[in-house]
Amino acid sequence: MSALKTVVVLHSGGLDSTTCLLLAKSNGFRPISLGISYGQRSIEMHFAAAQCERFGVERHIIDVRWEKPVRVVPMNRSVDEIRAGTSTAFLPGRNLLFLSLANAHASGLKAEEVWTGLNSVDFSGYPDCTPEFLAAFLQVASIANPDGPLTAAPLMTKSKPEVARLAQSLGLGPDDTWSCYRPSIEQGGIKRCGQCDACKLHAFAWQNV
Repeated sequence: MSALKTVVVLHSGGLDSTTCLLLAKSNGFRPISLGISYGQRSIEMHFAAAQCERFGVERHIIDVRWEKPVRVVPMNRSVDEIRAGTSTAFLPGRNLLFLSLANAHASGLKAEEVWTGLNSVDFSGYPDCTPEFLAAFLQVASIANPDGPLTAAPLMTKSKPEVARLAQSLGLGPDDTWSCYRPSIEQGGIKRCGQCDACKLHAFAWQNV
């Protein structure tokens, strides 16, 4: 009996990356959740770890730090406004760094593929979530790591509601992932702000399943 194909999934605990993780598992692959700890809110890492425990997925963490520019988180924008241009929350170089680390990590594990939850149908305000970015990365990776893993973005052409529909079929609900940029602590619990772009897109996705 041949070994299962190993797929390293960049996994933040959000809707897109968690859907990718479970999609790999449902396809009969051996998924490995890869988290990048770069100074983000710890709740994202907690959600990702809880998801891995729930679904029986191996979790790896890479710890990195760099001098990140300060970014303004947009609030109370409509989905149409979110689609209109580059978000002020865009963090230059982040996805390039993440995919490079995942590619290198997967090579060390002898994994066949790297999956990322990049998509741009409803989230075009991030230049590093586009097909053009992925195509350019694949070209660089073919030179930097010619015998390395295949990199894929299985959600690239899906809208947010389509991603939520797929997530639902894989066993996820609206409260099972985390993407909020501005959470608050209330009565001993953590609450989504409901106003940032991430919250708006999350609500849009699940309201239109």
